[in-house]
Amino acid sequence: MAAHLRIVHCFRSPVGGIFRHVRDLTEAQVAAGHSVGIVCDSTTGGDYEERLFDAMKESLALGIHRTPMQRHIGPGDLAAAWRTYGIIKELRPDVLHGHGAKGGAYARLFGSLLRVSRSRVARLYSPHGGSLHYDETTATGKLFFALERFMARFTDCLLFVSDYERKTYRRKVGEPPIPNRLVYNGLRAVEFEPVATAADAADLLYIGMMRDLKGPDIFIDALALAGSELGRPLSAVMVGDGDDLPRYHAQVERLGLTNHVRFVPPMPAGEAFALAELIVVPSRAEAMPYIVLEALAAGMPMIATAVGGIPEIFGEGSPALIWPDAGRLADRLRTALNDLGAYRKLMPQGGELKARFGADVMAAEIEKAYFAALTL
Repeated sequence: MAAHLRIVHCFRSPVGGIFRHVRDLTEAQVAAGHSVGIVCDSTTGGDYEERLFDAMKESLALGIHRTPMQRHIGPGDLAAAWRTYGIIKELRPDVLHGHGAKGGAYARLFGSLLRVSRSRVARLYSPHGGSLHYDETTATGKLFFALERFMARFTDCLLFVSDYERKTYRRKVGEPPIPNRLVYNGLRAVEFEPVATAADAADLLYIGMMRDLKGPDIFIDALALAGSELGRPLSAVMVGDGDDLPRYHAQVERLGLTNHVRFVPPMPAGEAFALAELIVVPSRAEAMPYIVLEALAAGMPMIATAVGGIPEIFGEGSPALIWPDAGRLADRLRTALNDLGAYRKLMPQGGELKARFGADVMAAEIEKAYFAALTL
């Protein structure tokens, strides 16, 4: 039987895909007998995330520790970093797994500091997109990628959630001089169950963070265009929260869609899927988004942008894929809504998805990476 580990996951913002990934991973790791803890920011997340933390806290032997963490590098970073280091040192991890740019920096630096004081700590980093979204030709991008190159010497293993992410790292940062693995995000078995659509379902669903990177503005513009082309207003539900939410409210009002678009706070994806006939993922950039996997596993027809790792889920050339452009999205909406039954048959099927994107597969591969890092 494998040794039981003390595993600490460090990340900044407990929202969206990173938080979902960590929740699934900790659940599988606890079930495997490991002692697991979380260290993350205390200034982000709302009531929905608080409820998720409440549901987790009893199972995490090393606890949930929240402390302020800034998104960007700044003067407050030093105090925040020192507080975070103190928390992690007390937890005495065997494995320190950082997620996203800030979590990855903390995990690798603090893991290295712990090694100086003779603690054996495996330092792993999952970018989840993070700083890899920056343009390598800009000053900011050059700074972040130089930092990534520097941080590689403090890293025992890189874990990529998509082949796209690994290729992007190679292109922007360089060939990793350390072990690295591709481990796809995974869903729990219960999520491979079809979701019944509500009787009063809207035509379309957007679910995700309310920020331009995720494309809510593209979704709203396409909604107006497709409605005029189809000769009827399309109805939509937009689920999520974020700093840019007021701007999307204003956009809906400006386009005369107020009576056709309903904004709803964050909720479990399965509940949201029942609210509409077709889900749209209009992101401008992604790594390997859970929402795409969740929707397909639940039997939802979908239109998604061909960015990041999304084509790895659908297969290149899938009719579900478009570029992040309102005109192209409107055209695809018209096609899909004209015969939704036929469109649904074009989606990847459950058995194939389960074999590639099961949470059990993901957790087993990541555990192998932990033990390999500990033997370095």
